[in-house]
Amino acid sequence: MNRPLFAILFTVGLDAMGIGLIMPILPGLLRAIGQDSTLTWQFGALISLYAAMQFVCAPVLGAFGDRFGRRPVLLVSLAGATADYLMMAFAPSLWLLFVTRAIAGITGANMAVASAYITDITPQEQRSRRFGLLSACFGVGFIAGPALGGMLGAVSLRYPFLAAALLNGLNLLLVWLVLPETRRPADATAGFATFNPLAPLRWALGFTALLPLILTFVIFALVGEVGGTIWVLYGQDKFGWDTATLGLSLAGFGLFHAGAQAFVTGPVNTWLGDRRTLFVAMACDALAYVLIALATAGWMAFALLPLFCLGGIGAPVLQSMLADRVDAERQGELQGVLASLTSLASIGAPLLFSLIYVLSRTSFPGLVWMMGAALYLLCLPLLLRSGTRAGA
Repeated sequence: MNRPLFAILFTVGLDAMGIGLIMPILPGLLRAIGQDSTLTWQFGALISLYAAMQFVCAPVLGAFGDRFGRRPVLLVSLAGATADYLMMAFAPSLWLLFVTRAIAGITGANMAVASAYITDITPQEQRSRRFGLLSACFGVGFIAGPALGGMLGAVSLRYPFLAAALLNGLNLLLVWLVLPETRRPADATAGFATFNPLAPLRWALGFTALLPLILTFVIFALVGEVGGTIWVLYGQDKFGWDTATLGLSLAGFGLFHAGAQAFVTGPVNTWLGDRRTLFVAMACDALAYVLIALATAGWMAFALLPLFCLGGIGAPVLQSMLADRVDAERQGELQGVLASLTSLASIGAPLLFSLIYVLSRTSFPGLVWMMGAALYLLCLPLLLRSGTRAGA
């Protein structure tokens, strides 16, 4: 593995650890600062605020990366994240915690720049594999982060924020010392209208060669939110899982998912090609959704984890297909749009799926899983319509 690739993958892993570190202690910190044990609205609002800022800012950071280079955007965002986590560690009031969480959403949108960097340094035939490695590194970091955050939070609610600041500081140093620039900065005074967060969305949705794949990407993001929204509730209601079992299931899912994306995506894509790999991934994921909806014992859910994770190989392939259809000058903009659409799905889909689950849990709690599987049917005509590569 070459040094720039290792550095950007390590950067993404550390970034994910920094995000995941604070998740286990946010409810406790909100209770301590807001002096409200019920958390009637604060926790959900804080999570939605982060996703909303990513939705707005990911296209902008992607466009900045195209215009000014990937390296300076990564450096500025990591410096901002380091300072922000230090502020969160000592936030004395609820409103300041919300301000710092909004800043974290802005700086956390740098995943779009990291994805564009991968595109810059990767030959077309290797992009699926490397996007799989990128997703796997993010997944591993997001598994390790909450585990470490939970241990540090047991000592002090402030320690995970200090650890997240330290990780982002190390990330900043790594990018500064190791990561070379991959793009020549363009004219910084031209085209500032493209930094409007809605402009990249309008460009992408109006680009005929991209539209079927972008809609497919949105469907993948929506389907992915089903498990993220109801896995814990479903495990408790249907199988009677306790906290330890839930943690084990989530850790197993994360490890299987990271392993599949890192080591299965590339070989399967080389063997089957892009579209067939997507069809296999959708078939595996849909089958896993149907089977867990019908499962009658908890061990069945654990047995389905490999099938779920084979479904995860589709997203890196789809991301690679999209990158192949866009010129190098707009890769950051494209990755920003994809990150923005993912954030949008993470804002609206949990509200919808949780409502469906609550309404159906007494009659057929597996309904929402069935609906997630059915969504993949919408991808079939879109994939059949998607054309060959075309520059933007």
